[in-house]
Amino acid sequence: MSDVAFIAEELFKRYGTVKRARGPFLYTAKGVRLTDLYQEHGRAILGWDGGSAFTMLKNTLARGTGGSFFTDSTYRMQKAVCDLLGEERIVLSFTDKKKMLAVALSIAPENTSFYLPWAPASPDWSTVSAVAVQPPLPWSTDIWLLALKRTQSTEAALALMKQSDALGTACLPAPVQAAATRSIYNLIKALQERSEKDWFLYDKVLCRYWTRKGPYLYPEVSKETYTDFVLHCLDCGVVVNPSYSTSIVPFGANPGVFSKLSKNPFEGE
Repeated sequence: MSDVAFIAEELFKRYGTVKRARGPFLYTAKGVRLTDLYQEHGRAILGWDGGSAFTMLKNTLARGTGGSFFTDSTYRMQKAVCDLLGEERIVLSFTDKKKMLAVALSIAPENTSFYLPWAPASPDWSTVSAVAVQPPLPWSTDIWLLALKRTQSTEAALALMKQSDALGTACLPAPVQAAATRSIYNLIKALQERSEKDWFLYDKVLCRYWTRKGPYLYPEVSKETYTDFVLHCLDCGVVVNPSYSTSIVPFGANPGVFSKLSKNPFEGE
């Protein structure tokens, strides 16, 4: 069973189905509100409601443009990535992280990075040849956008991959492209609005179990006891990353959401 399936099943066992999701919260069939630090591995970092991103999805879907043809949404999504990084680039779409990485590393084996918003040690993106961007769209399916510097060697390499059918890009439906585009512009706006003052509020409880860097929480609990820790948090109304990887500070939540975890600390470290 995958980690994602594991946390979904354990959540269901305790609280029933998720009936609604807003901000960093999941509202369950048993009337319990859970605080989400997993946030679909970062895709819901701007909040589960999706804001205007899902409005764009609905409006585009209403126009019937759900096929495998090019629409204006394709170019708008590419432009959004370029606006995020501050320069014109070649932008490719993927729904498979491994295929995306294979392309990135074949073109820029020593100069590929993942775009991580608010990461304290982010590079100067203008110096990075291949940047992997995951739109902050709260969607269960992976969407990856690979932004490549436009050079003759890059264009030649991509042409060869196309000829050999080795590129592995995905055709995203226009409604999904429109939603991803809006989510990126929402991120550009949020980058100016969120800062350290919004994340350190929870340190008293969270830094017992994680090291925090910006909004990202790196586990300090041992790998051997991490699954028990995940289940303990779930019992305390907190959803954390089921993999031994980063969780995320729940922006906008009252620190009191961790009162149960604070009163009932995990002792398995």
